Amino acid sequence: MHITRFTDYSLRVLIYLAINKQSMSTINDIAKSYDISKNHLMKIVQQLNRRGYIKAIRGKNGGLQLNCDPNDINIGSLVREFEDSSKLVECFGDNNRCVITPNCQLKNIFEEAQQCFYESLDGYSLSDLLGKEHRPKLGQLLAFKAL
Repeated sequence: MHITRFTDYSLRVLIYLAINKQSMSTINDIAKSYDISKNHLMKIVQQLNRRGYIKAIRGKNGGLQLNCDPNDINIGSLVREFEDSSKLVECFGDNNRCVITPNCQLKNIFEEAQQCFYESLDGYSLSDLLGKEHRPKLGQLLAFKAL
């Protein structure tokens, strides 16, 4: 299973905000910490804000914060939301031109595998991605003191 860079970066933004929950964060801070494109992060932050995962506060003292407790952000749900258009094989899509689709079991097998993938992710929250013993080290790697 492959997730898009958009979903990967979305998870990274949430991890960053969860570790730095005592302070407001900026897109620039996050981009620097992960060494990724600020422009790409702007689109991701906009989606995370629109979907209620984060709060974006404008102004001089503004910034980004998680909008809910890390325990309440389910990884499976988030990945489903952002990978909605992800198709493993051609026959998953509307533009299927494969001639063997009516009698092929590949689609059923991949649908089952994809369902198992999401069900596995459903067992985890954002809090699980942090792990209490890993929070300080994650904070150091992201260049701030984790609280």
